[in-house]
Amino acid sequence: MKRNVNFFVSLFIAAVCFGCSGGQEQQAKYVFYFIGDGMGLSHISLTEAYLSAQEGKIGSTPLNFTQFPVLGLITTYAASNIITESSAAGTALSTGEKTTNSMLGVRPDSTFLRSVAYTIHDAGYAVGVVSSVSIDHATPAAFYASAYSRSDYYEIAQQLPQSGFAFFGGGGFIRPTGRNNDQPSVYESIIDAGYTIARGVGSYQLSKEGATKMFYTQAQGIEGDLPYAIDRTEDALTLPMVVEAAIDFLYDPKGKGFFLMAEGGKIDWAAHSNDAKTTIMEVLDFADAIALAIAFYQRHPHETLIVVASDHETGGLSLGYSGGYDLFFDFLEEQTVSIDADKSTTEAVRKSNRDAKIGWTSSSHTGVAVPVFAIGAGSSNFGGRMDNTDIPKKICAAMGVSFIQR
Repeated sequence: MKRNVNFFVSLFIAAVCFGCSGGQEQQAKYVFYFIGDGMGLSHISLTEAYLSAQEGKIGSTPLNFTQFPVLGLITTYAASNIITESSAAGTALSTGEKTTNSMLGVRPDSTFLRSVAYTIHDAGYAVGVVSSVSIDHATPAAFYASAYSRSDYYEIAQQLPQSGFAFFGGGGFIRPTGRNNDQPSVYESIIDAGYTIARGVGSYQLSKEGATKMFYTQAQGIEGDLPYAIDRTEDALTLPMVVEAAIDFLYDPKGKGFFLMAEGGKIDWAAHSNDAKTTIMEVLDFADAIALAIAFYQRHPHETLIVVASDHETGGLSLGYSGGYDLFFDFLEEQTVSIDADKSTTEAVRKSNRDAKIGWTSSSHTGVAVPVFAIGAGSSNFGGRMDNTDIPKKICAAMGVSFIQR
């Protein structure tokens, strides 16, 4: 799969945007909401510099979404802290309201909030939620669940089938049978709610016939996150595979349209581990998933909106470490496995990062603003400075759906 929009496609995008810039933008019928968890401008810049180095030159080879015509800046603070964590950020990005760190889909006073996905669903659109991490993790869960603690994984998972959303996909569940493995399986609840469960690579095509609601996840016995791109085997499910299936399932030429939230969740995990090579590979994998939305946009340019956002920056990543004006990507080339997959590589990876002159200031999140990129119907509203709570409201406005928070 080509990771970057080629010259012809770039001209096509520019022509479409130029054509709609002179008048009122058409209402968005198909909306892609991509969230790169932990992805800051530095993660993007590092990946683009890496691509240039792969071509044997100094520079910045653009990713497909960084060529979108609209660029904005998002503030990320939580109600309780200047530095957010993912459940508070996910709540802001899904409900349009701030909450306290570790709370999910509820206000600081513990009253429940309603995800924008429900508002869009109630307006007649098909809704999908997918992620490269477990589907009960903070960001994807923020679009269908409410919980006083993001760690209430079983209680969160049981809200998934109650949503009625058309498509879920990605990693499985952290605790599918409860904290003590003594509760009814959440998969039973999903089946009882009328979902078809497709497990493993290729299973979606075999399972979709006659299905009205779909959950596409990993093979039997595998739960949690999808493998890192750097650790991936040929039989592993990937975020691009899941996004491709979601588009196929949600698209109905006679329907009202669809809304798809897709999270690149392991950008954050790799950055938590201060693992530059793995982070780069995850950003590239995220771009591969976005490429599928761009292909859809090319077929429906006046009705499609693609928004690529981030919930926060992770790791305090810097292009430059301990002086000097160069990056040395050759030091990353020998790495073939993530730190998370093989802890014994930790010190070797740390050293390769330092030798490459890639710096980290934290193993957690930072409070810097993060980017948002947009293209298509209603995209002009995503330029400039905004708060993370503005994003879902702007999406509703682009779709012509009244934003109502109970």
